[in-house]
Amino acid sequence: MSKAKGAVQGQFGRAALLDIDRPIAAHAHPHCHVLIKVSGADSLFRVDGRDYPLLDDTAVVVNAWEPHAYPHAVWDTRSAILALYIETDWLQGVDRSFGVSRSAEFFARSCFPLPITVRRMADEMAAALTVGESDGHFFEDLLLALMIQVIENFSQWRQLSGGSPTADLCVSDFRIRRALGFLRDNVGGGFSLESVARMAGLSRAHFFELFRQQTGMTPNLFYNALRMEAAYKALPEPDSAMGSISNHLGFSSQSHFSRFFRSHLGVPPSQYRRILRLA
Repeated sequence: MSKAKGAVQGQFGRAALLDIDRPIAAHAHPHCHVLIKVSGADSLFRVDGRDYPLLDDTAVVVNAWEPHAYPHAVWDTRSAILALYIETDWLQGVDRSFGVSRSAEFFARSCFPLPITVRRMADEMAAALTVGESDGHFFEDLLLALMIQVIENFSQWRQLSGGSPTADLCVSDFRIRRALGFLRDNVGGGFSLESVARMAGLSRAHFFELFRQQTGMTPNLFYNALRMEAAYKALPEPDSAMGSISNHLGFSSQSHFSRFFRSHLGVPPSQYRRILRLA
């Protein structure tokens, strides 16, 4: 059974050490995503439909809003994976040029050889998550040092930084922009492809195809991402009961919410909440 060994959330985003032995559904999120194997079996990580090796000496990176998943075929053993979800606004605060981290082209490749310096920092970060290191400044400084190494060596920020920082999930079609705004404003209202397409003034089939062309995602995948992000924000609140979070996000039952969360992270929300701390 998969489990979370440690997790921390802060202005930088999220970091989690996950011991995974099962597939994770296709999903996306508005972060730069870095995955580094800490221990266990070699595995694969699927980014935009293509599988990449997650080994002792490789890392996988995912651009903001790029669909990705853990495929079914490789999950016959366990892998401990350090998963970093980095807020692009935080990176822009570090260096204005890093605002281009929102771009779908920030990382030109999804897999790269892991430098020894990044390997050591990842192991140190995993150890801090395992023991519940309470010094938030230490963790954030370590995370920043790791991300600067990754960005300097494997991103295209210099080629992209000539203009203004890229907006979050830029789309050119006003009907899809309207649909994105509607979905963001109605995270707990349930999802109906027909109703969103009608609101955008398009047929169901035309809306689905245009949405995918403009965003790189299906409408349902985007809506699920919004619900997961809302869950991550709600879980640290001590007065938020799991049932209340489930109802607020439009789930018919708490068990349905738990299955949904687990399919996207590998562990149930109750376990994630127990090991979560804030920086």
